[in-house]
Amino acid sequence: MKKSLNSKENKVLLEMLYQLRVSSGLRQSDLADLLKVPQSFISKIESGERRIDFIELREILKCFNTNTMEFLTEFENKINASRK
Repeated sequence: MKKSLNSKENKVLLEMLYQLRVSSGLRQSDLADLLKVPQSFISKIESGERRIDFIELREILKCFNTNTMEFLTEFENKINASRK
């Protein structure tokens, strides 16, 4: 399996996370404070410079009170829609 920061799937994931943050009214620094990480951590994720693992994704989603399974379902729907 090829890991690519530039894959279509990764771009969809990053866009979804960015939209969640913005729609929640949080700045990168606000989210970083909630996660107890530097603001640069959030910046690197959103810019695609850094990949996140599932545990990190789950912690980020908790900050938005977002259900992990619902998020993953929406992610799969967006990926499948882009393939049509």
